[in-house]
Amino acid sequence: MSLHPGPLTIGFDIGGTNLRAAVVDANGQILDAASTSTPQTGSEMTAAIVELAHQLRASHDIAAVGLAVAGFLDPDCEIVRFAPHLPWRDDYPLRKKLADELGLPVRLEHDANSAAWGEYRFGAARDAETWVLFAVGTGIGATLMHRGEIYRGSFGTAPEFGHLTVVPGGRACSCGKQGCLERYASGSSLVDCAVEIATRGGYKRCGLYRKVVGKHATGRDVMEAARAGDELGLAALDSFATWLGRGLAIVADVLDPALIVLGGGVAADASMFIDTARETMAATMVGAGYRPVADIQCAELGPQAGMIGVADLARTMVHEQQ
Repeated sequence: MSLHPGPLTIGFDIGGTNLRAAVVDANGQILDAASTSTPQTGSEMTAAIVELAHQLRASHDIAAVGLAVAGFLDPDCEIVRFAPHLPWRDDYPLRKKLADELGLPVRLEHDANSAAWGEYRFGAARDAETWVLFAVGTGIGATLMHRGEIYRGSFGTAPEFGHLTVVPGGRACSCGKQGCLERYASGSSLVDCAVEIATRGGYKRCGLYRKVVGKHATGRDVMEAARAGDELGLAALDSFATWLGRGLAIVADVLDPALIVLGGGVAADASMFIDTARETMAATMVGAGYRPVADIQCAELGPQAGMIGVADLARTMVHEQQ
């Protein structure tokens, strides 16, 4: 008899570089895991998902499978409309294809929504009524939850805070627009912040300066320089934190949540910027000084949040069939 609460489910995190899978129990605990490099074609991707699932099913009694997808899904979470960094296109019927291949219930969910569900069930947002996940990584992902439900909008794409225009005619964004919040308050924007500051002069003696002007710097370089006390790195991080606070103020103005959970890879260094972001949000939101300010917490589940969350969502399908 298993000592772990069941039914057990598999959660997949489908990223542009790695395809990861984990066996998750009903308490949100990961019991086993497997991974492979992300394939480059749709058929290879589907085959790799099936192979990893079979690999984990060889040692565990699996009741359902969930996939956290970095892309646009339809409101019913049946098809992948478009995934910028994945090979699925043109309303690909992924859920049905995988369900047929695996002979198990399959649940699709947006990656940010999956992470949000994980934090709601097992992490920083337990028992929260109206709250937002603001995931800051290479880009910005976001989820709104209200009374235990994920808000998707009419066409399944809400909310896209990362692509709100905050600087008309500003930095070019991969989405095709200019001046998106993502270009000022994401991990990849740290380099842009450093470049913009370096061109003003006054930082030539900083260790980060040569990398920045030589166009060799990465967001990780900027963060590491800031940790080491490099003045250019600290100035870039301060710019990032200020823009993040302005973005969170927009979230507060539009949705008025009680809680904002900061997730994503950049959140691992939140202690270096969260105070500036919080202060900027409180100072720039509508009615500043005359209304409650949302609590800001860091996500607790780390990079496993998406797998844990979508595995739990897949488990709800099993309960619905019983």
